[in-house]
This record gives sequence, C-alpha cells and structure tokens, in this order.
Amino acid sequence: MAANDKTLLNDVKNSDKSAFKKLFHRYHSTLFRFIVYRVHDEDLAEDIVQDTFLRVWNNRLKLDPNKSFFSLIAKIGTNLCYDHFRHQEVRVRHKDTIPKPEQSDYDDPQKSQELNELKDEINRIVNEQLPEKCREIFVLSRIEGLANQEIAAILDLSRRTVENQLYRALKILKKHLKNYL
Repeated sequence: MAANDKTLLNDVKNSDKSAFKKLFHRYHSTLFRFIVYRVHDEDLAEDIVQDTFLRVWNNRLKLDPNKSFFSLIAKIGTNLCYDHFRHQEVRVRHKDTIPKPEQSDYDDPQKSQELNELKDEINRIVNEQLPEKCREIFVLSRIEGLANQEIAAILDLSRRTVENQLYRALKILKKHLKNYL
C-alpha cells in the first residue's frame, strides 16, 4: 500500500472530500476493469463501481488506513456483483409469477383523446339537452352516485318519478351519442 494512500484514508475518515476524490480517481479505472471482468457489462460495471465508492464514503468512519484500499473496494465491488447476480436469478425464477401490468386506456393517447371527447360530449348533452329536473336527477344518480330512494328523499319526489327521469335522461343521451356507440 502506498504511504500516500494511508494519509488519504485518514483524511477521508475525517470527511475530506478532496482526499476521497483523489482515491476515486486513483482507483476508479482499476476497479472498473476488475468489475467488468466479472459482470461482462460496462454499464452495470460502472453502476457497481459508483455504488462501491458511495459505500466507502457512507462508511468512511469505519475505514482502517492501515489496510489496503484496493482490497476493500474489490471486496465491496465483488459483493455487489454477487448481489446483482442473486437478484437476477430471483427475477428469472419468478418472472412467470409476476403479473404483467394491465394496459390502461390512458396508455393509448388516441383512446385517451376519444374518452375525453366522449366525456365532453356527455357533459354538453347533460347541460344543454336535459330538462332541469331531469339533469338534476341524472347528476345526483350518475355523478354523485346516490341511490334512487336517496334522490327521491332529497328532492321530495316519488322513487318512480326519479326512475322515469333517469330513463328519460338515458334515452336523450343515447339519441345524441349514437355516433359514439
């Protein structure tokens, strides 16, 4: 171990960022080659090297300046490689049991646009084509989610009147939405 490494490790232990940066630049390429040899993927190797140095910094108070710095980072890097391969193995083993994400209408921009247009058209019809009492009952039923009996109680109407008004509203909507159906 270079005498200079011992000094740098002492400084890193005392949270000296410039000393850490010197160690990083001194050992980065060597550790990178060491990890690439194990994982055969340069992007993954770079991630592991970054994680290795991050762990060194996060655990700097535990550093032993009398021990080889490269041995330390090689051990951390190797363990991170093992972790990666273990996780990869679990993913492969369980790939068939992990549910596939459901496709949503919002994933398809055209469907999303069509849905928005339909909602806008329904709102326009409700506001412009339905008579006031019919509109009020429709909104309470379909937008607010109230039951017919609750609507009848709120508006002081018979349940049958509420049902008739909902039937009327749906008939008007169906007539004006024939191009969408």
